[in-house]
Amino acid sequence: MIKSMTGFGKSEYSSNAREYQMEIKTVNHRYLDINIKMPRSISYLEEDVKKQIANSIKRGKVDVFITFENNSDEGKNIKINTEIAKLYIKELRKLAEEEKILSNIDVTEISKFPDVLTIKNDQNDEIIKNEVMELTKNATNNLLKMREIEGEKISKDFLNRIKLVEDKTLEISKLSTGLIEEYVVKLESRVKELLKTEDVDKQRLAQEVVLYADKCSVEEEITRLKSHTEQFRSLIQSVEPVGKRLDFLIQEMNRETNTIGSKANNLEITNKVIDLKTELENIREQVQNIE
Repeated sequence: MIKSMTGFGKSEYSSNAREYQMEIKTVNHRYLDINIKMPRSISYLEEDVKKQIANSIKRGKVDVFITFENNSDEGKNIKINTEIAKLYIKELRKLAEEEKILSNIDVTEISKFPDVLTIKNDQNDEIIKNEVMELTKNATNNLLKMREIEGEKISKDFLNRIKLVEDKTLEISKLSTGLIEEYVVKLESRVKELLKTEDVDKQRLAQEVVLYADKCSVEEEITRLKSHTEQFRSLIQSVEPVGKRLDFLIQEMNRETNTIGSKANNLEITNKVIDLKTELENIREQVQNIE
């Protein structure tokens, strides 16, 4: 079944005090455009996340938001910069001697000075990667479910509208079959009126009718329109992305309809063509939402 390009997916994942959250939002776009916002600490995984999303989504503007909190003590080490601490102590004692003040230097206070204490986080990149990939898989699956639900609604709308297109095409076909007979009667009557005689050159009349029939015949266009509607029905049942193909097919259907409108020398057919073009435009607008 076809999928909509509009959707939203969310996922949360936690492991050993590491908390992850991901949101994926997608809207219409001619191509696949993935934008990711994520913490710097895991930004090295951006391309991996993009590749995993691209395996499931082929078209659309995709915005991804990832949050990550690492409250785990796994891989964390506190390091004391002894040399910096000694320099602080040395300068403080020097200041105390010069100003003749007590030099009660507390270790705790020294530890608060810049660059004395640092927390080093030697996180296991492979574990983090696996967790982020699991998070991405869950968020993407949730997104796909929503896109499929929207796609099913659009598909039902397509079926209703393409049925209307088929009905209008059939009506035009029926109307067009009587055009030649109608033209023969009008032409013969007109000739008799102009020449004021009942004696009409049947051969010359037949030649005119052939020329007219060739000029106004819409049989080929009707046949192609019917073929296009059958292809359209088939495509919306496809599991593969077909948005671009559907868009091209609607363009072809519009082209055939325009040709019918330019050929038909009949008010009823012209009105049917207007109805047909209106319905095709409604379908074309909806096709823009399909992956």
